[in-house]
Amino acid sequence: MRYSSAPVSTHRLQLEPDFTLDDAVAQVDHLAALGITHLYLSPILQATVGSKHGYDVTDHTSVAEGLGGDAGFARLVEAAHAAGLGIVVDVVPNHMTTPTPLSLNRPLWSVLREGRQSAYATWFDVDWDAQDGHILMPVLGAPLEEVLAAGEISVGEHEGEPVVQYYDHVFPLAPGTDARMPLGDLLDCQHYRLASWTVGDSELNYRRFFDVTSLIAVRVEEPEVFDATHALLVDGIRSGAIDGLRIDHPDGLADPGGYLERLGDATGDAWVVVEKILEGDEQLPHAWRTAGTTGYDALLRIGGLFVDHAGAAPLDDLSTELLGERQDLAEIVTESKRWVVQVMLATEVTRLMRLVARARPDLEESAAREVLEAMLVGMDRYRVYLRPGTPAAAADREELEAAAAHGGESAKAALDASTVRGVVDLALGMGAVRDEAARDEFVVRFQQTCGPAMAKAIEDTAYYRYVRLVGLNEVGGDPTRVGLATAEFHGFAESLLREWPQSMTTLSTHDTKRAEDVRARLFVLAERPDAWATWVRTARELAGPVRADELDALTEYFLWQTVVGAWPITEERLQAYALKAIRESKLHTRWTEPDEAYEAAVKRFVSGVVTTPEIVAHVEAWVEATGLETRTNVLGQKLVQLTMPGVPDVYQGTDLVDLSLVDPDNRRAVDYAERRDRLARLDGGASPADLHDEKLLVTSAALRTRRERSASFTGEAANYLPVGTTSQHAVAFARGTGDGVDVVTVVTRLAGRLADAGGFGDAELELPDGRWRDVLSDRAFDGGATRLADVIGPDGLPVALLVRVGDEA
Repeated sequence: MRYSSAPVSTHRLQLEPDFTLDDAVAQVDHLAALGITHLYLSPILQATVGSKHGYDVTDHTSVAEGLGGDAGFARLVEAAHAAGLGIVVDVVPNHMTTPTPLSLNRPLWSVLREGRQSAYATWFDVDWDAQDGHILMPVLGAPLEEVLAAGEISVGEHEGEPVVQYYDHVFPLAPGTDARMPLGDLLDCQHYRLASWTVGDSELNYRRFFDVTSLIAVRVEEPEVFDATHALLVDGIRSGAIDGLRIDHPDGLADPGGYLERLGDATGDAWVVVEKILEGDEQLPHAWRTAGTTGYDALLRIGGLFVDHAGAAPLDDLSTELLGERQDLAEIVTESKRWVVQVMLATEVTRLMRLVARARPDLEESAAREVLEAMLVGMDRYRVYLRPGTPAAAADREELEAAAAHGGESAKAALDASTVRGVVDLALGMGAVRDEAARDEFVVRFQQTCGPAMAKAIEDTAYYRYVRLVGLNEVGGDPTRVGLATAEFHGFAESLLREWPQSMTTLSTHDTKRAEDVRARLFVLAERPDAWATWVRTARELAGPVRADELDALTEYFLWQTVVGAWPITEERLQAYALKAIRESKLHTRWTEPDEAYEAAVKRFVSGVVTTPEIVAHVEAWVEATGLETRTNVLGQKLVQLTMPGVPDVYQGTDLVDLSLVDPDNRRAVDYAERRDRLARLDGGASPADLHDEKLLVTSAALRTRRERSASFTGEAANYLPVGTTSQHAVAFARGTGDGVDVVTVVTRLAGRLADAGGFGDAELELPDGRWRDVLSDRAFDGGATRLADVIGPDGLPVALLVRVGDEA
């Protein structure tokens, strides 16, 4: 269906104490001038005091005070509407945080005080049986007995009531317990159990967000919980203050489809997109009441247009030369998933096994656990979508059986066939069971566990280990797919228009591993693999004096790609990124078990790279030598994203060249004053002074064209038509309504190889009939066969955005 509230384009703003709602108000006029139609806000509800992202919600009843509160949001709504802009808000339905002090989360505080008798007992996904009716709180720096012996726990008062205190942590006392009891006895009487932080992965008995113990799952599948946690946002939709919603991690919900049904009913089917990672050829469930995804599927295809498939083999050979072994991504992913399932998600697997024991006590425990782990390791997508009591589709059985087979083969384990059938049947909600409630719960929880296994193993482990071309190691990406044929991109775009015409598209988000322009630079490696190999070998020689014995070749090669992708970069930023990368890879050091000697070696290398003049000169030489290719990729992928089917989002700051890395690097302050000045100069007739200006020109021209001709992009009759070219180095498509076309996008791809071949020569573009004007260069063209060199030749921009003359809005 089409959504009347759908944006034509959005601009993502990361709100935090240093960029509040009133700071957003100050940018409204500029963002309207840029050409967007909607502001897209990070979560606005009350989160942990000082939160830099807003996903750690503590209170659903008010807008975060640190952002400006309800009054600040009202001011932003008023300013946005006055400028003709709408507002989209990020929603966090999965979890709340366990803040310090815990009293900031009033529902959780009530549950900790009153246990299952609390009015909020249904809010949180707690397995009470696992801890004898307690909630495990793994916050101590050592086992409880040691902490008590050290006198680190005491009884005090907080907000007028007696509490247990452990440094900055406070915990309520259950009604009727005597604060004068011996501490050990007093703690035994509470509805929670204090424990060392080290047992979180193995003993935690509340569902969490991925492996983040401080984020406790909320059961929005319960109608009263949904209503309470969504009231403020739903009221905003109904009042017209909010036009659309972005749903964070729907795969974590018990019933994503049911959630979207309830949300659609509550909001009158407002425009909603979901942060759903689609793997391979996976399709978003068409029954979902959503406009589509947040755009990682589009990001993958757009980027692929600018990657040279011919570079795959030589880049493979180079990484093999440097590492001394040929990497196999499938093996790396499987190895990572097995570790995540057996170590990081051990408590989640144990909870599933308790359900197996209740539902199918006939299954031998160790054999069933082996099958369950194999299924989680072997899944090739984030989850299947089954509701208890609803018949499973044949495809779901095939998916789960294939997962078990793959997981078993990779572990070289001979899984018991009858046990495989039993556990697969249980996951499908089928077969005879002793406890139907346990079976139904297993159906849901198995699906909820698949997502964390995928995300933590692939995005947050394997993608820090696989180094053939790290620019492809992206959320929702597929590093085995090097390059995308033009025809395949057209097919994807046509499918998107047909199936999900108002889905979001993106190139950068707060979750991407590298900003779009870092990836654009790294794509050049596939186009110039021989030159890159020569460069890397020299770089390694130059770095000899700063390379400690502990530094491994994999990490070094990963960092060389990072350096050329993000240059210029300060030592502080690169050190922070390098530390995160090596801890996420978990090969030599981890967040929970840091290896100081190894980390010191990486720190020494990073410092040497950014401070040694010969290395700096070598890096700058590469950046300069590949400037043509980089410029073409930066401008090309931006124009494609902004004009293809869907609703494009411009992540904050990316209207200029953005060389940010993974969060928190990509949440740094944006210099809006610079952007205002640059846009004013361009609008005043000045020519672009640099690539920043060129990207801003492309972005503003495309956004304004979309806004002025919205029917051609997001309207009911909007179309998409591939436009023929006689060169593999040009991609073109038209947008319009019905059978007519009003806008034509033309971009260059693989510009280095094009230059090697002497340019476009006599290659042509088949422009539709009529008269056309390039809004980027103001040049005019007649329809028909047109020389590409005239439209996107070497003397101008490598892209063009043509609008029909005589029909300009």
